[in-house]
Amino acid sequence: MSNSTPSYDPPLLGVRVVDLISGPMQNVGRHLVDLGASVTRVHLTGVTDDDRGFGPVVDGVPLGTAIATRGTRAVVIDRSTRAGRADWDELLTASDILLENTAPGSPAEAALDAAEIRKGHPALVLLSVSDFGRGNDFSTWQATTPVLHALTSELSRSGLPGRDPLVPPGELPYDVAAAQAAFLTLSVYLDRLRTGRGDRIDFSILDGAMQALDPAYGMTGSASAGVPLSALPRGRADERYKYPIIPCKDGFARICVLATRQWRGMFEWMGRPEEFAGPEYDKLIVRFRSSTLLPAIARHFADKTRAELEQQGQRYGVPTAGVLTLDEALTTEQIRARGFLRRVEIAPGLAGPIPAGVVEIDGARAWVDAAADAAVGRPSSAILASRPRTRDNLPLDGIRVLDLGVIVVGGDTGRLFGDLGADVIKIENSAFIDGARGSQGPAGMTPGFAAGHRNKRSIGINLRDPEGKRLVRELARSADVVLTNFKPGVMNSLGLDYASLEDVNPGIVVVDSSAFGPTGPWSKRLGYGPLVRAATGCTDQWVYPGEPGSFSDAITVYPDHVCARIGAMAALALLIRRERTVRGGSASIAQSEVMLSHFGSRIVAEELAEGGRAVTGGVHDAPWGVFAAAGDDEWVAVTVRGDADWAALCAVIERPDLMSDASLSTAAGRMTQRERVETAVSDWTAEHAPFDVMATLQAAGVPAGAMLRAIDLPEWEYCRGRNTFRVEDHPYGREPYVMENVQIHAESVAVPPLGPAPLLGEQTYRIAQDLLGLDEAQIDDLVSRGVLEVASRPQVR
Repeated sequence: MSNSTPSYDPPLLGVRVVDLISGPMQNVGRHLVDLGASVTRVHLTGVTDDDRGFGPVVDGVPLGTAIATRGTRAVVIDRSTRAGRADWDELLTASDILLENTAPGSPAEAALDAAEIRKGHPALVLLSVSDFGRGNDFSTWQATTPVLHALTSELSRSGLPGRDPLVPPGELPYDVAAAQAAFLTLSVYLDRLRTGRGDRIDFSILDGAMQALDPAYGMTGSASAGVPLSALPRGRADERYKYPIIPCKDGFARICVLATRQWRGMFEWMGRPEEFAGPEYDKLIVRFRSSTLLPAIARHFADKTRAELEQQGQRYGVPTAGVLTLDEALTTEQIRARGFLRRVEIAPGLAGPIPAGVVEIDGARAWVDAAADAAVGRPSSAILASRPRTRDNLPLDGIRVLDLGVIVVGGDTGRLFGDLGADVIKIENSAFIDGARGSQGPAGMTPGFAAGHRNKRSIGINLRDPEGKRLVRELARSADVVLTNFKPGVMNSLGLDYASLEDVNPGIVVVDSSAFGPTGPWSKRLGYGPLVRAATGCTDQWVYPGEPGSFSDAITVYPDHVCARIGAMAALALLIRRERTVRGGSASIAQSEVMLSHFGSRIVAEELAEGGRAVTGGVHDAPWGVFAAAGDDEWVAVTVRGDADWAALCAVIERPDLMSDASLSTAAGRMTQRERVETAVSDWTAEHAPFDVMATLQAAGVPAGAMLRAIDLPEWEYCRGRNTFRVEDHPYGREPYVMENVQIHAESVAVPPLGPAPLLGEQTYRIAQDLLGLDEAQIDDLVSRGVLEVASRPQVR
């Protein structure tokens, strides 16, 4: 096969995938292609006749689809003929995974007949994608990006106080849902290698977006101080002071001054102003409440460029990032050094820069430039099949994970494994406490920590102590995966990177996630999510149309949760490769590159447009957006995708005059008169409750969604029917916590176990006895010397 990076050994080599998906969820296949799977895209007569592309269009080529499907094979199969039926059956027999997104209740779904496929090919893993899942009261509802943002509750947190809610940039719900779908598919496939039994995953794009973009009841960042999103005040809360964006000489810069050490660095950087010299300013709440601190910082920044502020911020230990445009981000020294973009032929006669994968495997880009070699043998499961199983209905049962991750992306990656049955051991110590534990420290429990670290065990180990490092290496002997998101270089210095652990356990898989990747001039930068968004052009796009500087991404933790899915997906891919090679490997995820990949089609479209190519698409039909509904700060997303939606909308709002107006009979005409069209919709929505607007329009086939808040989600009938959330009484929590529940809707996969998140060192004795072979006296000695640490509350040994 041909690869851009000769040293790359694709972990999914030999895995065969049939892909019937149309539209933006084609990126599920993209993830599998880049990891080495052989993907065959099939035009199946009667099933994929409406093969919708996505993204801006150049010379009739939808750029999103062109990027997503590079490196795949394409075949046409007509099952109305005997030869076609034989070809289809032969293809499925030779394949491992089938991806499809027929609409529930549609003729295409009936023609595909997934139940018959499962009967004839029981070893096949079938991913069935739909907007709202199958077999429920919402299955025929339809989604678009604004609708998904509204129904996930992300929209309620996007925008400025007192302003309309703001739809975030790009097509983020689909981007993150594709990563979630790919991870879940590999989870079930890995189990199929051991059992020989396939399954069908009922994947809802809404579920994927709800869990992987900015989950209302998932992990929260350190800036939340343990306050769940459901506790935010009504309206767009003003959270800009946590990661403030400050004007400077050539634009804006974003800073992080949360920790006491960061404040003291800021104080020194400002020249130790007497006004802020009091010890009370060491307290975060005092700084947040100060009416003079940010103006003082702004005066200090006013005569400095973004580059100067970044350099000086590094010198004083204050995380700082210039707010860059997307074009500026793509020309930074970091992106150039990392080789993130590669110029390729996207379609015959059409070339441009596209993301070269979002994962590095063993230091090489996970990037496949041509279709994988279908002659490679399919993976077996000699290693994992020999493992004892205790929970056959959890696909990752029997896998052991050492979790050194912290805050959101670190905690969430391990939680994904624990929810699916893996034995996840969190390694931590109170000298460098996980910031997700919040102000309550190692003996307390916050909702965010409880959500992100459930189904894990904790052992307290001092990684500064040589004996502590030796103990971690001993734990690695029986582990399959090590997860970390320390700053690049830390794991190497501890002797816990893949190169160092390989001699202890040649089959170990080590996954690291960082802000900008493990190499390049920015690799050592502190990478809080808001600063990464600023440095990659996302913050600059997250503004109200025509209002530069109206930055509105203060609350979201994107891209942490989607990066967790990509890290977990890479780990599973390497475990699959281990069955072929017997050796493990390493995976690195740069959060900045994951984010930039979500704007891949825009990146290439803009370059092609600058080169004189005509770019169409990318501008939505009208109406398309968020409209005020009856009530206090109530809103609803309403979107029209074409003439059929337009006719249905006009009928619902009882505006035959609009329907009969020839100037509005086409999308081009409606876009030209967008203000007129959207005023008519606004007048109607203002008289109706948002749930009524949503239900009425969805019944007519028009995608619409009420703007839900986090607190609304657990009681929404859709979430109740999908078993999306559950309430857990944590033994150390102050009150019951609402948490995410089902990840995989599949017949053979159980709901996640009920393992409460641990206190720091809560299972130290048990883990040290069972996995390190130490007796109680030896453990007592290590605890007394500070090598091991136990929970500050009584524990059962």
